[in-house]
Amino acid sequence: MNVQTLKPVRKWGLGASGLTPTMLNHAAWVTHDVAATADFYTRIMGMELASTIYDDHVPSTGEAFPYFHIFFRMGDGSTIAFFEVPGLPERAEPSHPAYRVFEHIALEAPDVEAVRQWKEWLVSNGVEVIGPVDHDEMLLSLYFYDPNGIRLEITTPTDAEWNRHTGQGYQDLEMWVAAKEKAVRENRSIPEALIELIREKKGR
Repeated sequence: MNVQTLKPVRKWGLGASGLTPTMLNHAAWVTHDVAATADFYTRIMGMELASTIYDDHVPSTGEAFPYFHIFFRMGDGSTIAFFEVPGLPERAEPSHPAYRVFEHIALEAPDVEAVRQWKEWLVSNGVEVIGPVDHDEMLLSLYFYDPNGIRLEITTPTDAEWNRHTGQGYQDLEMWVAAKEKAVRENRSIPEALIELIREKKGR
């Protein structure tokens, strides 16, 4: 049976509205130094400063604090954005190292050679880089941090269908959730049960 055609066992909210976003418009974070952020994303990342907004209150909530909102544009027109809010306290430290590892934004490069060129460029500008890292022959990636402590990834697909494995994705999702539920029923440690599952599936 072709896993790409399999239907999910559970109902995972399969587009009942018929609506799907067309592209990433922007992802936004807080910066404590908009000048350093602008330098990094224009000079190091090669993005163009796309737009700015500033005001003395938040339009969506009405909260009264001044902010400067800045957008940096990528090749497809999508943007990364930041808010500088004077007087804002520093970010709290995450409660577990996994937050700093897994929470990131991945930016696509055209090919493997471009990923290598990105590494050379970043290192030559004093940016500490991890990688290239091969993700199961699906993606090749570099990892580094911007001046705000946000983890960035430069990646390129090494599998042309990397984001079209829908059937397998539903199977994996169902397997993962079922293993967690089974661990709860058996009063087992969920992380231990999942490590056991992963090692079994990967033949370790």
